Amino acid sequence: MRLFLLAFFTIYGLMHLYAFLKARAALRFTAAAAVPVLIFMAVMVAAPALVRYLERYGQEMPARILSHVGYIWLGLLFLFVSASFALDIYRIVVFLAGGVSRRGMSVLSLSPGVSFFLALVFACSAAVYGYFDARNIRTEHITIPTAKLPVGRNRLRLVQISDVHAGLIVREDRLRRIAGAVRAAGPHILVSTGDLVDGQINRLEGLAEILRGIDSPLGKYAITGNHEFYAGLEQALDFTEKAGFEILRDRAADVAGVVNLIGVDDQTAARQYGIMNEEAEGRLLAQADQKIFTILLKHRPLVEKQSLGLFDLQLSGHTHKGQIFPFTLVTNLYYPRHAGILHLQGYSRLYVSRGSGTWGPPIRFLSPPEVTIVDLVREEGR
Repeated sequence: MRLFLLAFFTIYGLMHLYAFLKARAALRFTAAAAVPVLIFMAVMVAAPALVRYLERYGQEMPARILSHVGYIWLGLLFLFVSASFALDIYRIVVFLAGGVSRRGMSVLSLSPGVSFFLALVFACSAAVYGYFDARNIRTEHITIPTAKLPVGRNRLRLVQISDVHAGLIVREDRLRRIAGAVRAAGPHILVSTGDLVDGQINRLEGLAEILRGIDSPLGKYAITGNHEFYAGLEQALDFTEKAGFEILRDRAADVAGVVNLIGVDDQTAARQYGIMNEEAEGRLLAQADQKIFTILLKHRPLVEKQSLGLFDLQLSGHTHKGQIFPFTLVTNLYYPRHAGILHLQGYSRLYVSRGSGTWGPPIRFLSPPEVTIVDLVREEGR
């Protein structure tokens, strides 16, 4: 965790330095004018830590205000730096092309001022679009034929939410939108695949009740994500139970003889806190009745080789599909699938949710939030 924080603040600080140099080259402001800009940037670099400090000591309103300002700025800065970097590459290519061809390429070149304002307009436009798109919950629908449903049960509807991140930013309005999408889907079973909460669990009164009000005849089940551990595991589990979920921590649930649900703790976070049960997943899957459709609930979309063939469907989240493009490119490289469905060995499948909420910036650019409907449909002879 310390290495992650060190890396985060180092990269975030360098992003501010890059943006400052771009602004100074374009606007050519004086040393006196640079001082307030540098002070603002220093506060923004420290904002994520300041938010947690304020939240820990019960300063909810200042924490909420700073979280909105700081995280919107983070998203805006990321978009600006990404666009500026792309324009820098373009300028280098034009410069090199001019050198190789020995022809003037000035008509294609961009001045520092033009590059700065192009990147700024893109970042602002994308941030505004992404802010509103983060509130627009999509419904993704997949259908899986299976012979493992019992006779008389022709269809089973499971609805997945993931990475809600209820906290300072994701509050009543967005939770009601998520709950509304779930109700409209009409689930038999509702599952949450981790990160239901975000940071500290202070003053979340009323949020659990929104989720508790969702009707799901065959039950509601949840697993831990990494943020349950970061937020304080005991408090996070208490919130999840108040929201009406049965928590599967390295254990299985036989849901009315219709499906096996196997839930495991987030491996990386649990290991950091010294409570990881390394063999839980393999043991639980080996014990599962293979005549019943088996669903593995696992926060991160990583598939263990020894688990292949022992589950029919793994439901995961965590990636947010990058949440803000072009970070999508990073998650796509790191995970075997960062969103959508992946067919594995035999009849095993992995489905990765883009997530229902947001972490950090309340912005989703080219990675909209989702509630996932999984319909199991009875099929003979397979």
